Amino acid sequence: MKLNKALEIAFVTDPGRVRGHNEDSIASDATVGLIVLADGMGGYHAGEVASAMAVTRIFCETRDGLATLVPGQTDRESGLRYESLIVRDAIRKANEEVFRLAAQRSDYSGMGTTIVAALFYDNRLTCAHAGDSRMYAFSYGKLRQLTEDHSVVREFVKTGMYSEDEAKASFNPNIVTRALGASVELEVDILERTVQPGDLFMVCSDGLSNMVREDRIEKTLAKIPDLKSCARELVDLANKSGGEDNISVALIRVVSEYKAQEDWQTQMLDWFNR
Repeated sequence: MKLNKALEIAFVTDPGRVRGHNEDSIASDATVGLIVLADGMGGYHAGEVASAMAVTRIFCETRDGLATLVPGQTDRESGLRYESLIVRDAIRKANEEVFRLAAQRSDYSGMGTTIVAALFYDNRLTCAHAGDSRMYAFSYGKLRQLTEDHSVVREFVKTGMYSEDEAKASFNPNIVTRALGASVELEVDILERTVQPGDLFMVCSDGLSNMVREDRIEKTLAKIPDLKSCARELVDLANKSGGEDNISVALIRVVSEYKAQEDWQTQMLDWFNR
């Protein structure tokens, strides 16, 4: 089955109630199974430049890489599927591009962006990320965070001296320890897992996760079956809680299996028949 039939994707992005403009960028393409979310940071409008650049570059590089990929292969050195390496390298190229532009223009100095890229392929998922934007899995009424924040708050929580709520109250929750554009090289965390029909995933910026408790997100995901309406409700909840940051949410439901061989053969046939 084609990926665009096997996946249901909906997303909403909103500036929130405090910020004058939206520095989040989010996009999806169900035909290649890719969803990318970036939460920009920097000077006046520089954050939205960084996030938009990153999303565009990651989409271009990932599509080009997948177009020539023979699916189902694993890299011996890293143990990762080649699809994962394509997404990782796309993020690294985006990082270089953002870093270079920030160094060239004084009005973009210090700009950067978090990133979460989710690629669905061969009944699998790769999640690549840097920063504090997150990906979750929702099953059996429970929400589970798949990514680990690269943030000052998370570093203090890991010491065991603070709970997450205590750390957020004591330290600026918006300070990240890893982001695109911060340096010429970027470490990208990679998660791989198998998926099956009925699985539901959520990607979000910290404008949601910092404003809405996980138990409230769980209840919303459980009661609203329509993905677009559910994403909209989650954004509304963040705004009702203060809307202190830009808010972006993407929901992805696996509708059916999507074997790589069938899907890529179909895509190649479609390409030759154009």
